[in-house]
Amino acid sequence: MNYVSRNLAKKLENTVKTFSAVYLNGARQCGKSTLVRNILPENDVNYITFDTAAIMAAAKKDPEAFIASLPKDKLNIIDEVQRVPEIYLKLKKYVDDRRFEGNGKALFILTGSANIPALPELAASMAGRMAVLTLCPFSVAETHNADANFIGKIWNEDLFIKSYERADLPNLITQSTFPEISLNKSIDRSLWFDSYLSTILQRDAVEFANIRKPELIYQLLVSLAGRVGSLVKNEDIMKDSGMNQATFEKYKSFCNAAFMTFEIPSWSKPNKLDKRFVKSKKIYFTDTNFLCFLLRRDISEVFEKDRSLMGHIFENFIASEIIKSTGVLPGKFYVSHFNPVRGEGKETDFVIENDAGEAIAIEVKLDSSLNAKDFANLELCRDTIGDKFKRGIVIYSGEELVPFGDRLWAVPVG
Repeated sequence: MNYVSRNLAKKLENTVKTFSAVYLNGARQCGKSTLVRNILPENDVNYITFDTAAIMAAAKKDPEAFIASLPKDKLNIIDEVQRVPEIYLKLKKYVDDRRFEGNGKALFILTGSANIPALPELAASMAGRMAVLTLCPFSVAETHNADANFIGKIWNEDLFIKSYERADLPNLITQSTFPEISLNKSIDRSLWFDSYLSTILQRDAVEFANIRKPELIYQLLVSLAGRVGSLVKNEDIMKDSGMNQATFEKYKSFCNAAFMTFEIPSWSKPNKLDKRFVKSKKIYFTDTNFLCFLLRRDISEVFEKDRSLMGHIFENFIASEIIKSTGVLPGKFYVSHFNPVRGEGKETDFVIENDAGEAIAIEVKLDSSLNAKDFANLELCRDTIGDKFKRGIVIYSGEELVPFGDRLWAVPVG
């Protein structure tokens, strides 16, 4: 399989130069191991993985001796670090000792298939010593071998009226997925996703989340798949999946921790505005093809015959592309949905803010043509945010990039 350059590589390289340790997390099979093994020449790194039984057993038996045995003249990469929590404190001591020696940079890259909130012991041990980055499955840009970043372009570049070739939306979604199935056209995708999910349920759920009935996670995922892009109403999901509140919260947290799903909170500035906003989050799937697997639907067939469902799938696709794009840009970005309590039907799908409070807003519409009414929600969002509002766009399936008022644009998905 050919190596595909990842858009996170540059940010990872820069982070390695300035932090003693970097934790690269992300979904299983999204390419973490391949990325870390390609950012530096092979002779400059020492790669080990806790997916190997003998290495994992050695690290568990004597974590101090294990850490001490690592080469001091190389960048040590430890893959699937969450499998041996016994080494966390020893990593901290090693980093602190090397800092005292004046060699406190680029000591470790740690990778894991669990997000950092799911690993509080690692987070606490390495506080102030470790940067956290997240790798996602392939973005559209990566599948086209481009380093373009659509959030960066919308944020920073001037837009001009222009026509684009109409995009093959089902194909865009199909290719923007896990590297193995994106690059292997002949693979049985259903079988691949079934194996992928089985590994998570049979190993990860039991090993680091201590979940006693992992089979219930599948029921929860199916229930969430039917609500993608909607406000999360816990009572309805618990009734649908047969879970009590404690079990539901634990299992939903695991789905997020394992990067199968993610939630987007509601935008709110209660101290500055005389407005109230809904508090519920919206649920999305990290990989839209995995979502379709859970729905047991083919994207091309849905695109042709079920426009209502396709609208939800399209929104999930854009949500995942936003997460991929913001994650590789310099600085920190915050993604939310704009949903005022007074003004039902006036919600905006996504608001992206930076640390300075500047914001862009995105609406997603499957239509191939737009009119002024399609921008009413963005207008309310723009007027509410005010001067910090940089630009609002409606992403649609048409061909024309055109302005629709003050700082508002129609942007074809192509």
